[in-house]
Amino acid sequence: MPVLDSINETHDPKLQSWVESANQPDCDFPIQNLPFGVFESARGPGIAVAIGDQILDVGSCYRAGLFEGLADEAAEKCQRPVLNSLMALNPSHWSALRRRLSELLRKGSSHRHQIAGTFLFPMDQARMMLPVEIGDFTDFYASVYHATNVGRLFRPENPLLPNYKYVPVGYHGRASSVVVSGTSIRRPHGQIQNQSDPKPSFRPSERLDYEAEVGFFVGPGNSLGRPIGIQEVKKHVFGLCLVNDWSARDIQRWEYQPLGPFLAKSFGTTVSPWVVTMDALAPFRVPAFRRPDPDPRALPYLDSPEDAEQGGIDLTLEVLLASAQMRDRSLGLMSVSRGNLRDLYWTPAQMITHHSSNGCNLRTGDLIATGTVSGAVRESFGCLLELTQGGAVPIELPSGESRRFLEDGDEVVLRGYCQREGFARIGCGECRGIVLQALQ
Repeated sequence: MPVLDSINETHDPKLQSWVESANQPDCDFPIQNLPFGVFESARGPGIAVAIGDQILDVGSCYRAGLFEGLADEAAEKCQRPVLNSLMALNPSHWSALRRRLSELLRKGSSHRHQIAGTFLFPMDQARMMLPVEIGDFTDFYASVYHATNVGRLFRPENPLLPNYKYVPVGYHGRASSVVVSGTSIRRPHGQIQNQSDPKPSFRPSERLDYEAEVGFFVGPGNSLGRPIGIQEVKKHVFGLCLVNDWSARDIQRWEYQPLGPFLAKSFGTTVSPWVVTMDALAPFRVPAFRRPDPDPRALPYLDSPEDAEQGGIDLTLEVLLASAQMRDRSLGLMSVSRGNLRDLYWTPAQMITHHSSNGCNLRTGDLIATGTVSGAVRESFGCLLELTQGGAVPIELPSGESRRFLEDGDEVVLRGYCQREGFARIGCGECRGIVLQALQ
């Protein structure tokens, strides 16, 4: 995904907005970001961009005639209640719209008073919706650290299977159970067999886990039978969001052979409401993961000098946790781990290229997730299965409680942000959910 020529005046760290909250140093949504989301308020549903602690109704701006050219064509698609029509356009449209929105929101804009009085309102007065109508959801296993840590729990002498360093491993998830941040997740029932049990039983999961991931939304799709080459991926990805792919480890352990995850994953996947565009992420592209010797080089269809140079994304992904007792005692959120997307063994372009390499047709709105993002040290592990070594080493909470896996009432919050010297920090907002007790 070549991006160096995508850095322009919209990324200028000196650029400020007339929305003063957007100029705070640790703001997730400065004018250099402008992520897209779908809101519902007293005015009805609409598409907005986040700016500081406010949201700008893009569809209303379109109807007021504030756009022209490609930006106008893109803004016209923002009158829908989902982002799919906008995402089905091409990067030129997306860039033109983002650039015009930057002009409207920067200090000195002649449209400030028109916008502030009519099209801008506080984020806390809107309810954020699922931003995309998701047709298909695919989850990869792109972190070699995560794959090794999990494999070591079950195969100490041979944690990685032979195919891992040749093929981006993934599975097809369940799009119908993808929910927006703030939606509670019900503890699932499933078949479980403990090692001491002669046969499985059907009962609530006792080893409920989170998985800290990042998801990419497909823009224009590809025709059935025509793969997306690795050099073409940039034309097919609109942006990213945070993903928590909740997992029932005890159900997973029994069911995953021989066809992989099923009910252990399909009961709920949470995504953040704001989609950060690939344009906004341009300054934070970094080299892909450097494969150590003697790891094999990627096969030619997955190998690109440009992807090797800029295929990674320097995005910090933090996991925070609060039990019900912690909330009752106003103890706040506990930071559990902090990883980085740049540590993925497989790049987003490699995942998407491989996904379509057999002719599979990706479609606008498809969600492609990375799998758990973990790093080389314990503090960067992206799930409790790794952090607690399969439940053997619990983590301690500020309330005096301990956790091997999630308990009812636990709240998991994911946060993500990019920062680099010479550019403004941008964030992804939050991806949060509370665990509800299983149905009786």
